[in-house]
Amino acid sequence: MNEPKAVGRSEQTRELIVETALRLFRERGYDATTMRAIAKEAGVSVGNAYYYFGSKEELIQAYYDELQESHNAACKAVLARESEFSRRLLGVLRARVDTMVPYHEFAGKFFKLAAEPTSPLSPFSSESGPAREAAVSLYRAVVDGSTDLRLDPDFRQELPELLWLYSMGIVLYWVHDGSPGCRKTYLLVDRTVPLVNKMVGMSRLPGFRSVTRELVDIIRSVRA
Repeated sequence: MNEPKAVGRSEQTRELIVETALRLFRERGYDATTMRAIAKEAGVSVGNAYYYFGSKEELIQAYYDELQESHNAACKAVLARESEFSRRLLGVLRARVDTMVPYHEFAGKFFKLAAEPTSPLSPFSSESGPAREAAVSLYRAVVDGSTDLRLDPDFRQELPELLWLYSMGIVLYWVHDGSPGCRKTYLLVDRTVPLVNKMVGMSRLPGFRSVTRELVDIIRSVRA
């Protein structure tokens, strides 16, 4: 009978530790913030903090996961409403920026960690696998629910990952965007989505099919 309450308290403690860590990372910097300091600020024991998170890197991974969950939730309405590929992609990418904007103040600090190839915080690391797969799945939903797409089956299969890579380029620009409210990032999304839509549409034209097949072959060769 008490198990649901225990689970609820556990989740609340976990969320508190994550929120406290993000605040301290912002205020003191990532390197200067220790697990002991996070535990003290959160009002939990050091052992309890390590029970939920084995390292600061795991805390950042939790932040990635929560950000992806927020993005998924923010996309439900547009994916339910829109059926055209360009509108679905535009809505998903704008929602991506919406969910990231509150964290822009310290995004650069996290990016420096994620940019290290051997870092577990790299978006290509095995540790980031769950968040990466969740993101690719979202772009797969964009593709699968688009009624106006007529694609080669192999290209359709690889397109969600290509869209995720495109979104990572948007994220990189956002990290360095100093415009008020990240206005330029929204502009970049608005201006590039029509181009992506055109290129995807051109993939089925006779003159571009060989290029599309070569692209698919490159993707699969690199992944292997």
